[in-house]
Amino acid sequence: MESRRRDMELLSNSMAAYAHIRANPESFGLYFVLGVCFGLVLTLCLLVLRLSCRPSPRPPARPGDLSEDEEDDDEDEDEEDTVDRAASESLLPVTEIPLESHGPGDGALAVNVFASAEELERAQRLEER
Repeated sequence: MESRRRDMELLSNSMAAYAHIRANPESFGLYFVLGVCFGLVLTLCLLVLRLSCRPSPRPPARPGDLSEDEEDDDEDEDEEDTVDRAASESLLPVTEIPLESHGPGDGALAVNVFASAEELERAQRLEER
């Protein structure tokens, strides 16, 4: 019986709110816009607070100040950076389209289109057909 009473109260309150909104659409619009503006201002304040309270970056440590453990960690990081750089440098060569083949007014730019010379040759053969 208690749950039915709660359902009836909710329905009654919803109908009363709808009737009030229907009778006063200007006040509903005003409160709605006020709520949206308040939410935007609150979001802006929280964003500014987050940016202003961000911890400042630590200055780099001097080489003489590091302990042995930190030095080992730095050496491991250096090795990983070297491996990452070597992997990125071993990518296929990229061919650029020369600007001379386009007119000055067509807005064409030099763009990396082909990842290998084979793709460039295939595209040239296809264009000749």
